[in-house]
Amino acid sequence: MAEVPPTRPSLLVRLRDPHDEPAWTEFVEIYEPVIYRLARRRGFQDADARELVQEVLVAVASAVGRWEPDPGRGKFRTWLFRIARNLSINLLASRRRQAQGTGDTDFHALLAQEPAPDGEESPWFEREYKRELFERAAGQVREEFREPTWRAFWMTGVEGKAIAEAAEMLGMSVGAVYVARSRVMARLRAAIEQLDSR
Repeated sequence: MAEVPPTRPSLLVRLRDPHDEPAWTEFVEIYEPVIYRLARRRGFQDADARELVQEVLVAVASAVGRWEPDPGRGKFRTWLFRIARNLSINLLASRRRQAQGTGDTDFHALLAQEPAPDGEESPWFEREYKRELFERAAGQVREEFREPTWRAFWMTGVEGKAIAEAAEMLGMSVGAVYVARSRVMARLRAAIEQLDSR
């Protein structure tokens, strides 16, 4: 599968307008599930995870106008991950009834437990973003294909079944499975690029 493109600069520019509802809808559709899964992965309960998502979205809304692309500081998703990380630390600290930023030993221990933005969760956050884009694109193009074509792609491209095994299960030739998979993958790539260029 082709590498998912970075967050579109055009979307980031549009987010600077708080009244651009389509841009904000698209942004939330992509990132809300990613931030939620990050929170759940860190052990947050459902309600706390949803609270964190809202806090991150509010923080992005208030700060996106000041965000400037800078290759030295990383991508937009790195910045977003850093916001989510910092707000999760704040939420954890408030749940423990400690004043945020007190500098006491417990707070330093809490900070030490949290990975740095370039730590092991940063690649996880990137993968989750890509997964979310893939799911959106797949949802858009699914109805364009007959069931056997889609199943041939899904079984071999997503479930990891061997081409020959999928062909046998679907009653298709090996060549037909290759063609079906290739057609769906090409359309998915185009859908992801389209999502990136809106």
